[in-house]
Amino acid sequence: MGAENETAVTEFILEGFSGLDQRLQLFLSLLLLLIYLTTVMGNATIIFLVCVDHRLQTPMYFFISNLAFLEIWFTSSTSIKLLVILSSGRRTISLSSCFAQSCFYFALGCIEFVLLAVMSFDRYIAICQPLRYAAIMKPQLCIHLVAAAWVIGITVLSYRLVLLYKLTFCGSNKIHHFFCDNSPLFTLSCSDSSLLMCPDSGLFSIVILGSFCFTLAFYMGILFCILHLPAAAGRKKTFATCSSHLTTLAIAYGSCIALYVHSSRDVSLETNRIVALLNTVLYPVLNPFIYSLRNKTVILALNEAIAHATAQLFPSSWCISGQQFPSAAIIC
Repeated sequence: MGAENETAVTEFILEGFSGLDQRLQLFLSLLLLLIYLTTVMGNATIIFLVCVDHRLQTPMYFFISNLAFLEIWFTSSTSIKLLVILSSGRRTISLSSCFAQSCFYFALGCIEFVLLAVMSFDRYIAICQPLRYAAIMKPQLCIHLVAAAWVIGITVLSYRLVLLYKLTFCGSNKIHHFFCDNSPLFTLSCSDSSLLMCPDSGLFSIVILGSFCFTLAFYMGILFCILHLPAAAGRKKTFATCSSHLTTLAIAYGSCIALYVHSSRDVSLETNRIVALLNTVLYPVLNPFIYSLRNKTVILALNEAIAHATAQLFPSSWCISGQQFPSAAIIC
């Protein structure tokens, strides 16, 4: 094939959801916008509260705030372009933008899986070895664990860039997906992508399955500890918290194992699109509510922050138990 054909593709067309009715696409864009704003605001709220409230400056919330920061960028890497596609119909994406989206999606995903394993380790120590928790989970260790997660992510980012720029694209430029995922990119490539897909699949298998095994082992340890708790009320409360965590973990690990642990060609593009929505839309919006916003300490900190902000914005009155009082009559 001639070189002029190999360099012909300078942009891609994202064909995901192109068969939907225009009114349905507009409705989905509004729904996606609501979910995206909820995700960003929920995670940003967690980061803000952890920064300003000393009660939340613990190892657990340090990891959760890092996860929240990560989720904002992870969902933004795909949701913003999907919003543009559904609302305006502008489906084109340049080659470099497509590569950047793919790299950030997988790099941030790898960081998230490492953080999930780290968070499960933190919960294991807190529940199963509470007396040694402060001695083990020192600030230096927490920083090193988070730094290691980001180093892994940067390594994956660099690896993906090298891999993608080895691919050549000629002929069709239509990606039957709503973002630049592995399977459609390898399908469109006119170069021999089989040699690149094997190490690519192997790398993500190591990260995903390694994180999954560690997380599963720690939660099994937590389960055994819960069963040996003396108080039934304590067992019920801890089990309820862990079960909600496991629900979100099942979505994250289940969808990624189905898509990326084996060869991407083994998964149909239709299945790829549907399962990818779980990762990019549903999972990020659940995290703030599962990990933080159901916690009494977080709710108390949020209420105090709202009360403080209200007092700063409306200094002429204070709201106590739902009633308004002049500020001159109330001294706090």
